[in-house]
Amino acid sequence: MPEAAPKSREERRFNRYDKDRDDRITRDEYLASRRKAFARLDANGDGRLSFDEWAAKTTTKFAGADKDRSATLDRTEFATTAPKRKPPRRRADCPPTPREAEES
Repeated sequence: MPEAAPKSREERRFNRYDKDRDDRITRDEYLASRRKAFARLDANGDGRLSFDEWAAKTTTKFAGADKDRSATLDRTEFATTAPKRKPPRRRADCPPTPREAEES
């Protein structure tokens, strides 16, 4: 049985936005993810973001990194605020790179 060709990254991205699968992306479909993100930040549900609501994640991240509660971050504390990067997904049929083989 022939295998289906893998979808390109752009095809997958398009399909995530095209919720009604009509091969067109409306403005509402395009903005839906931003509306969801806005709603998560709008803690009091008033349809407006205060600075505190907008900055809540950053404020929480700073407080968590400030281990000694000095209201400042030294280099070690600051390093803990770096975004966590997901490793690239590898296809099962690809052999590991020399570095990956070394790490395992």
